[in-house]
Amino acid sequence: MQRIYLDHNATTPLHPAVADAMVAVLREEFGNPSSVHHFGQRAKAAVDEARSAVAALIGAEPSDVVFTSGGTESDNLAIRGAAEALERTGRRHLVASAIEHEAVLNTLKALARRGWSTTLLPVDGTGIVAPDALREALTDQTAVVSIMHANNEIGTVQPVAELARIAHERGALFHTDAVQSAGKIPVDVKALGVDLLSISAHKFYGPKGIGALWMRRGLRLLPVLTGGKQERNRRAGTENVPGIVGMGAAAALARGKMAEEAGRLTTLRDRLEEGILRAVPGTAVNGARTPRVPNTTNISFDRIEAESLLIALDLEGIAVSTGSACSSGTLEPSHVLKAMGFPPHRTQNSIRFSPGAANTEAEIDRVIAVLPAVVEKLRALTRTPVRA
Repeated sequence: MQRIYLDHNATTPLHPAVADAMVAVLREEFGNPSSVHHFGQRAKAAVDEARSAVAALIGAEPSDVVFTSGGTESDNLAIRGAAEALERTGRRHLVASAIEHEAVLNTLKALARRGWSTTLLPVDGTGIVAPDALREALTDQTAVVSIMHANNEIGTVQPVAELARIAHERGALFHTDAVQSAGKIPVDVKALGVDLLSISAHKFYGPKGIGALWMRRGLRLLPVLTGGKQERNRRAGTENVPGIVGMGAAAALARGKMAEEAGRLTTLRDRLEEGILRAVPGTAVNGARTPRVPNTTNISFDRIEAESLLIALDLEGIAVSTGSACSSGTLEPSHVLKAMGFPPHRTQNSIRFSPGAANTEAEIDRVIAVLPAVVEKLRALTRTPVRA
């Protein structure tokens, strides 16, 4: 059976060149980067080279990049570290959008249990945060605002530069989770005007278990992990040298092919989206179609449970998702679609398609060809008419 992978927002396959770079380090560079002898310094040089490549991907200086275990840790270090560093100033208010990743939302909940006040900004059916909503939510006690660059479920891109300016007008720091945008669209920390930015390697064909947090120079964070002096006292623990090298290799590859690949993926996504809407009645795209990352579409299928459709497509060899992989296995409706104001049936009948580097037009056409019969079969199990 031909298998088609359309779940690149969950994770991407490791690029062969990245795997080669990692294998070379695993075999040859076993030294601890903190050691001053020859072996340690060779490992440190590999880390430094990778740090430069990651920094170049986001328009940053290498010394401002902190390696972490992934997007979740980067989000935690940004929000917890900044909030706790500002606690002595009396700023104990945090703001985020209602459609953030769980790594942000659950971090806010954890800090709320310790006395911080929190505000979640609403979004409408477009999935875009209104600048005025942020302006109204800010107070003189706001410490950190965290609004993602691109949403992991619907792909919409937020007006981060404008939102960051508004936060700074009230003296708040601004963090953006760029896990779903880095490597897909241009991300420049200076142009965005943010203070903190999170990325994760496995979203752009790098290894899992490695990510980075960019932090504006001069910004003070309290470390989440206590221990040694690695990462300039910002993240303790012996560096994951193979993972870091893999992330650097993936960042360099993504930077070199971004413009060309974005155009190709946009064509594939639009072909898939338009084909589904044309071939399957009772379907609709969730969220604004622009601005979006080029590889993401989220489509609702009326009178079908998303999990049933996901399983049926998997039996046909087509891998898709119902949203964030970090929430899989739950029976809860999508918090993103719920926050967008959609009725309950639509928050539970939507599928995310996220094509990637290996996908072809032929694969997209096969999905479009298979879907109508699969959907018709599932709908036959119910008697409710398709909603217009």
